[in-house]
Amino acid sequence: MMNKIALITGATSGIGKASAIQFAQNNYQLILTGRRNDRLEALKNELSASYQTAILTLNFDVQDNEAVQNALASLPAAWKKIDVLVNNAGLSLGLDPIQSANLADWEQMIDTNVKGLLYVSKIVSNWMIENKKGHIINIGSIAGKETYANGNVYCATKHAVDSLNKAMRLDLLTSGIRVTAIHPGAVETEFSVVRFKGDQQRADKVYEGFEPLRPSDIADAIYYASQTPAHVNINEIIIMPTAQANAGTIFRQS
Repeated sequence: MMNKIALITGATSGIGKASAIQFAQNNYQLILTGRRNDRLEALKNELSASYQTAILTLNFDVQDNEAVQNALASLPAAWKKIDVLVNNAGLSLGLDPIQSANLADWEQMIDTNVKGLLYVSKIVSNWMIENKKGHIINIGSIAGKETYANGNVYCATKHAVDSLNKAMRLDLLTSGIRVTAIHPGAVETEFSVVRFKGDQQRADKVYEGFEPLRPSDIADAIYYASQTPAHVNINEIIIMPTAQANAGTIFRQS
């Protein structure tokens, strides 16, 4: 008998990587996806050595529907019995007002954060329906609950994730599949480095003067939600650093 299986998108860094570690520690078999194959393979080797669990890696970009379909179709039948899907792949690009923002940034955020999540969920939810079990965990954001200055399209994509999470809950209700959203506030990952196109200095300033969440904090919440009894569904968790009250209010010590 196979152990339980978790599929985690965007597993090469941050929350995705921390989640992979958490599930591996708890004897899950893992399907890890990401755009950076070298990182995927390094993580696979690290986790296989540390936790003796079976791991498959799928190297693709969730923005590419054909790549998503081909990668998931390549899984052996036994590996399609996924217990937990963590829709983590996502990014923010730029922090510019609507009138001067970069159109390519918008396209990439919409294609990754909304369409990518849908491409993966469409396939995996059908497997879960067939298997009569499963749990989809969508990684949202405080940006999906509030809109902040210059967050326009990123906030819109995360509001979409919040709405899609509720829609999945309704649409999958009769299948007994559980659906949860985890909405973090400020988490120190590569998120800000990506948003600011590699400007490490600017990214570091985001987390200055207070203690942000760590990826492992979010992985704990993801794992907790996945382990509640079968009759219990955590609809959503909003999780913030103690120093952050809402999207725009952070108490920074000088």
